[in-house]
Amino acid sequence: MAKAKHAPEDKASEKSDKPEKMKGKTYLEELEKLQVRLCHLQDWAKETGARVIVVLEGRDAAGKGGFIKALTERVSPRVFRVAALPAPSEREKTQLFMQRYIQHFPAGGEIVIFDRSWYNRAGVEYVMGFCSEEEHRDFLEICPKAERWIVGSGIILIKIWLEVGMEEQDRRFHARVNDPLRQWKLSPMDVESYSRWYDYSRARDQMLAATDREESPWFILRSDDKKRARLNGIAHILSQIPYERIDRPKVELPKRSNKHKYDDQSILVGRRMVASVY
Repeated sequence: MAKAKHAPEDKASEKSDKPEKMKGKTYLEELEKLQVRLCHLQDWAKETGARVIVVLEGRDAAGKGGFIKALTERVSPRVFRVAALPAPSEREKTQLFMQRYIQHFPAGGEIVIFDRSWYNRAGVEYVMGFCSEEEHRDFLEICPKAERWIVGSGIILIKIWLEVGMEEQDRRFHARVNDPLRQWKLSPMDVESYSRWYDYSRARDQMLAATDREESPWFILRSDDKKRARLNGIAHILSQIPYERIDRPKVELPKRSNKHKYDDQSILVGRRMVASVY
C-alpha cells in the first residue's frame, strides 16, 4: 500500500505551533500591566518586610539583561536590587564559596535579583575549569541544603533558567560581533564558551538533577522570543509571591507659597549652561 504523503501538512502544523511575532505595541501594553503589578508588589514588600531572592541563570545571550531591565525599569532600586557580581577577588577566593553572595541577600522590604549567582560553580566555573571536579561535586551536594536554610529563614526564593536555543544564540552572538552598540556584551569568556554548547548542556542537566527540589524548584523559561520571555518571566515571578495590593490614600499636593517670591529664572542668566545641541 502506498504511503500517504503528509509532509506539507506536517510542515504547516509545525509552523502553526509557533506563535506569531508579537507586535511592539502589544508587548509594551502587556508589559505596562505587569509593571503596575510590580509596583503593587513593591508596596507590599515594603509594608510587610518581605524578603525575596530571584535567581536568573542561563547560557550567554539567553536574554537575562533585557529581562532584568524590563523587570526593574519602573520600580525603586532601593527595593528591587540587582546583584551582578564580578569575578571573585583574591581575598574572596579564600572565603567560603557562598560567602560573597550572602552579603547581598535581602533585608526586610527588599527584592534582590541575582544576575548569575552561586550557580556559577555549577556552570561557567565547572565548564571552564575554574573549579575542580571535587568542588563541583561538593557544591551540587551542599547547595540544596543551603537553599533549604534560605527558604527556612523566611526568604522567598525563585529560580529561573533562561533556555535559549542554539540557532538563536548563534544569531545573537553574530549580532553582537557586527553591532558596535552590542560589542561590549561580548567578553572573552563569552567567546570561549561559544564553542562549548554541549558542555554547558551537560552542566545544566547535572545542576537541575541535583538542585531542583520541592522547596527550591527550578523553572525553565524559553527565551528565543525575547518579548514573550520577558512577559512570561515577570508574570511567573508575580505568581510565586503571595502579595496583595496595598491601598493608600490619594496624595494631595499642597498649594505653593508665594511668600518670598522672586524671579528665580532670570538670576541664572550669565551662568554656565549646557549647550542645546539637540
